[in-house]
Amino acid sequence: MSDVSLIDRLLDVIEHDIVPKTAAGVEKGNKLFGAALLRKADRSLVLAETNNEVENPLWHGEMHCLKRFYEMPKAERVDTKEAIFVSTHEPCSLCLSAITWAGFDNFYYLFSHEDSRDSFAIPHDLKILKEVFTLEPGGYNAENAYWKSFSIRKLVREAPEAERRRLEQRIAAISARYDDLSATYQAGKHENDIPLN
Repeated sequence: MSDVSLIDRLLDVIEHDIVPKTAAGVEKGNKLFGAALLRKADRSLVLAETNNEVENPLWHGEMHCLKRFYEMPKAERVDTKEAIFVSTHEPCSLCLSAITWAGFDNFYYLFSHEDSRDSFAIPHDLKILKEVFTLEPGGYNAENAYWKSFSIRKLVREAPEAERRRLEQRIAAISARYDDLSATYQAGKHENDIPLN
């Protein structure tokens, strides 16, 4: 059975903390990926960030979030084992490695690699997993010695029916917002110099 209060909190963070930053980033030519860190103890926000590839092609949403996290004074940072890592989109191989090296034991994501390819016309995550690592879609180990990953949509499917409908409506509204952001990004991506746009 899914923890509905956690799902609601994750969707709140995506909708209210990540999406506004992402909208501003997309206007500058960045992709629509974002991430946030929460404290496990009370689910309070530590940091939310978005993709900043126009500055550096390595600053994917998760990477830029980690960059900003380690720029915080150490006293303000939460131990990574005491944090929830939230990613709007299933992390690519670069971001999976960064999450691992930073010591997080979990991450949650809303949109899958297939969503990135099919809904947002950004196929690079799956292509890199296939070409570099010879992994088919979903081929990486979603639960391993380092971390356990969670699809928010899968958690919603496991929720009680009344809650499931409500949560699916929330996700549909967030997805519509991402569709708009995707259209903006796709319309202007030829104007930036991101290597894999």
